[in-house]
Amino acid sequence: MTMETIAVVDFETTGLGPTSGGRATEIAAVLVRGDTVVDRWSSLMNSGTWVPPHIQVLTGISNDMLASAPDSTAVMQELARFTQGCPLVAHNAAFDRGFWQAEMAQAGVTADPAHEFACTVLLSRRLWPEARSHSLGAMTDFHGIRFQGRAHRAMADALVTAELLLKVRAEVAQRFALDLGDAEVDHALLACLQRTPLRWLRRGLVDHVKARRQSS
Repeated sequence: MTMETIAVVDFETTGLGPTSGGRATEIAAVLVRGDTVVDRWSSLMNSGTWVPPHIQVLTGISNDMLASAPDSTAVMQELARFTQGCPLVAHNAAFDRGFWQAEMAQAGVTADPAHEFACTVLLSRRLWPEARSHSLGAMTDFHGIRFQGRAHRAMADALVTAELLLKVRAEVAQRFALDLGDAEVDHALLACLQRTPLRWLRRGLVDHVKARRQSS
């Protein structure tokens, strides 16, 4: 059986949602296979947009930096190639999914059916409800994860999210070992669990594993 490769992604943006005219300024993707980061890629992207001063302070990404960055269309086309066939994970995936879809559409890239999102915010809320917050910064403190680089830059955030993904998968594997049997903690299972209410988490896992076995 081929081991699944998951792409963990993070966008930095002008701070507005894509439906309000916001655009991406940077994207990173980290490929995770098993319990190992096997590849990584990132790029600034020039979409001709203006970065507000408070976003420049937050991210460190300036309008001058974007002026010499690759065109957003070329960046999204390369991102599509880098993540081809990989399911996706992001922290607060609703935000990244919106920019993913909008920027891919702007670039004229055909949607890849494998590019379904799982969300480490939703999964963390179900696995560690006792945490004071489930923001990325709070989760790094909760699990003792160190940033490699500056927070609110795409690669640093994507690498931390990849580490959090590994924590999620290990926790599910340990907590539900008897129910899982030989089933993998794969992206499909995580996507199922993120939609399952906390009090029914074990039941959702058991039903998912049972359905998978019946269909195989």
